[in-house]
Amino acid sequence: MKNKLIITLLLGLIIACKPSTTTKVSAEKEVINTVKLNDAQLKNAQLSIGKLEQKTMSYKLKVNGKISIPVQNAISISAPLGGYLKWTNLTEGKQVKKGEIIASLEDQQYIQIQQDYLSAKAQFSGIEKEYLRQKSLNTNKATSDKIFENAEATYLSQKILIKSLSEKLKLIQINPDQLNETNLSRNIKIYSPINGFVRSVKTTIGRYVSPTEVLFELTNPSDLYLSLTVFEKDINKLKIGQDIIAYSNQSSQEKFKGKIQTIGKDISADRSLTVYCTFNTKDQTLIPGMYMNAEIDVASSLEYAIPNEAIVKNESKEYVFIQQNPTTFKMIEIISGTSDNGLTQISIPNSANTADDIFVTKGSYTLLMQLKNMGEE
Repeated sequence: MKNKLIITLLLGLIIACKPSTTTKVSAEKEVINTVKLNDAQLKNAQLSIGKLEQKTMSYKLKVNGKISIPVQNAISISAPLGGYLKWTNLTEGKQVKKGEIIASLEDQQYIQIQQDYLSAKAQFSGIEKEYLRQKSLNTNKATSDKIFENAEATYLSQKILIKSLSEKLKLIQINPDQLNETNLSRNIKIYSPINGFVRSVKTTIGRYVSPTEVLFELTNPSDLYLSLTVFEKDINKLKIGQDIIAYSNQSSQEKFKGKIQTIGKDISADRSLTVYCTFNTKDQTLIPGMYMNAEIDVASSLEYAIPNEAIVKNESKEYVFIQQNPTTFKMIEIISGTSDNGLTQISIPNSANTADDIFVTKGSYTLLMQLKNMGEE
């Protein structure tokens, strides 16, 4: 029993002498957020203080997108009836004018269409005369209705044939009114339908191309627009007519002004939609497909704001100092918002008396260094 009593006493003594883990942990977690300055420190700090002011803050929503062109300004050129590409001088980036010959094709079917048209036209005169004669005879009941109906059907069929062949000729850029037996050609010409430049060349000289193949892609850059990707959470900040400023990554100093033209209605899987903007002035340096950054002027609002220099950063968080008495200042965490004209909108979590507090508006960095020195002591 004596030995058990001695062991019990020794264990109690060991436990009593062991440092308190709870106390140590609590001390490590204690954060110093209040600094008190003496008269000399206060004088050297050269602090400025004041209350938060409500300011009208405007800010810019930063987004990105790319230069696009309207559907009507992107033209794919093909050969309506197919043929062999005989000639072209187009290269990517080359400028073209509306009505300019950009290629010629060759195929025997072109000769056949011209021949069929001229033959149908040559036969039409006789068919028309017979139709008119039978019509006159039928009116006087000198011939049967059946003979007249056959003559009328032949006449109408020939008119339809001539019209259809005429449209085929127009399709391959041959004027049927100027076609005769002396100017038949096995070649056809392709003309540029727009002013613009060549975006791509899809074929080579001597190759046969079918009617479904694209020979060239042309672009008219006169009506370029900027398509921007905006996330769903920011859509309510936008409206048609808002100003934008766009710039590229390669030349951020060169700004292009524009306005929001339309706002898309289809939200994609990543919760974004497209906003379409037009440029105020045309610029030849803008090219379809070019990626751009943009800033959108968002409507102004009345916010509590503080000078930018009043905000300090420490371990990825932002803080300001509030004066508790003439020589004591407390550091509190804030959430910063819009910055404009040297001021930053701030909000203080779980604070109901922001408007009544006295803030350090200049010299916050000095106070932060003083706090850090206190923490190292």
